Amino acid sequence: MQRIVILGNAGSGKSTLARALGTHLGLPVVHLDTLFWEPGWVEPDAEQFRARVRAAVASDAWVCEGNYARRTFDLRLPRADLVIWLDTPGLTCFTRVIRRSVMNRPRPDLAAGCSEKLDRAFLTFLKFVWQFDRGYRPGIEAVRLATAPHVPVVHLRGTRQIAAFIDSFPARAVSAY
Repeated sequence: MQRIVILGNAGSGKSTLARALGTHLGLPVVHLDTLFWEPGWVEPDAEQFRARVRAAVASDAWVCEGNYARRTFDLRLPRADLVIWLDTPGLTCFTRVIRRSVMNRPRPDLAAGCSEKLDRAFLTFLKFVWQFDRGYRPGIEAVRLATAPHVPVVHLRGTRQIAAFIDSFPARAVSAY
């Protein structure tokens, strides 16, 4: 397993799983939010974002977390060895997003100059999180199937299942590049 794409709701554990798999397998981790957002939560030009993603997944090995289905699946999924869907319950995701936003600690999966705030945009984001499984996930899955139906998919739900999945791979020593 050299190229893994992780999908799921905000707060589902995508970034945490990506870091754990990256460490365990000795693979670099690509956080799409850090490639997408400009300081102050400004969206980049569409081609600029795609160029960043293209460069990030050009290597032969990576763990890439984030959805951005219509914007990036054509760049990532055909090269992937595995897609992981995190099936974290919506209430858990909702709670995690609120908790991490209130705590407002620096996170390696956020772009520089982007801090989480409890403002109107945050309330809109919470609505997205709450409606993800019904309103957004089916569309992401449809794009996945249209783009790379041949790539195997694993569904993981809960910390025990995730830990068992990680442990199912032999650990690799991290090589110095």
